Amino acid sequence: MDWQNDFRSKTEELFGLADVRINGNRPWDITVHDEHLFRRIWAEGSLGFGEAYMDAWWDCPALDTFFTRVFRADLPRRLRTWQTAWAHLAARSLNFQRPSRAFEIGQHHYDLGNDLYERMLDRRMIYSCGLWEPATTLEQAQLAKLDLIGRKLDLKPGMRVLDIGCGWGGAARYFADRFGVKVVGLTVSKEQVHWAQKAHLGHPVEIRLEDYRVHTGLYDRIYSIGMYEHVGYKNYASFARVVRRCLRRNGLFLLHTIGSSTTRVVTDPWINRHIFPNSLIPSATQITKSVEGLFVIEDWHNFGASYDPTLMAWHENFEAAWPSLKSRYDERFHRMWRYYLLGCAGAFRARRPQLWQIVFSPAGVPGGYERPPALSQAQLNKLTADHEPRA
Repeated sequence: MDWQNDFRSKTEELFGLADVRINGNRPWDITVHDEHLFRRIWAEGSLGFGEAYMDAWWDCPALDTFFTRVFRADLPRRLRTWQTAWAHLAARSLNFQRPSRAFEIGQHHYDLGNDLYERMLDRRMIYSCGLWEPATTLEQAQLAKLDLIGRKLDLKPGMRVLDIGCGWGGAARYFADRFGVKVVGLTVSKEQVHWAQKAHLGHPVEIRLEDYRVHTGLYDRIYSIGMYEHVGYKNYASFARVVRRCLRRNGLFLLHTIGSSTTRVVTDPWINRHIFPNSLIPSATQITKSVEGLFVIEDWHNFGASYDPTLMAWHENFEAAWPSLKSRYDERFHRMWRYYLLGCAGAFRARRPQLWQIVFSPAGVPGGYERPPALSQAQLNKLTADHEPRA
């Protein structure tokens, strides 16, 4: 049919900008199994393209490389549809991360199953970007990241620390064991609470099922690792006020978040529907505006390139574990999760999103703040040996 040929021609022209061929023989080329794919792409944009992969309408031997090329060529911008415009309008009119919806992300994503995350993540269950300088394994990359955070916060024995978005409590447990602090962790996932309360029994770590907005208390240090992406731009200022309210005047706050080089109010529609509902990657402008009059920005560290090897390690673990997972998760989930991990790896490899660690103080560190150095390989090896996760 003529319309089908027209859509195919438009798609070939679009992908040609990224040097991707339809039914080509290179690892990053795509093989089309259903010709209706081309119309679906132009009707539904990135949402339809991702769902078509889940439906096995197309395949690609190297999805990560494919997405690296797609993002470098800025193809997502060329696939905006009426749905994109509607999403922008809705995001400006509504607060998708309001308190009544605080637990939706926990139920949709983090409560999927602890068995999935146990097999995909490192032994501490850290679900955020590792630091791959000088690490050579996922375990070391997460350990290097955690240790750097502890030193950036200048943690001291006896300090009271708040973890906003604590996940399975791996970071809280490490800081308690390594630096002698007491940590209260907040999460909106029932499964994370269930896992963490058993895993960290007997350690000075308290894990609560609680929205950050209702939390009260006073702390020497506060950090948030990989949770800010669920706050939403309408709530950045209130998040900053909660942190300021709970932080001592001489304290420090560290924010670890994926960051966008462009200010946006909506996320990719496929990611929003299938992976992280109501999520948003913040821009530097959105962050800095939210802390005006509340904090001094002491340090801004970008190591976004480290997210590519982190995601590739998660993908390798996931695929290796799939035979033991497929009795609980179907093949459509398998394809969805692969698309998520490798698509994000490609985006970070193209340096589209970033990974920021930002250190704030309420009144400015006397004499100035100095970022501690990264560990040497010898120091990291010793730390790995000294702090093997134990029951």
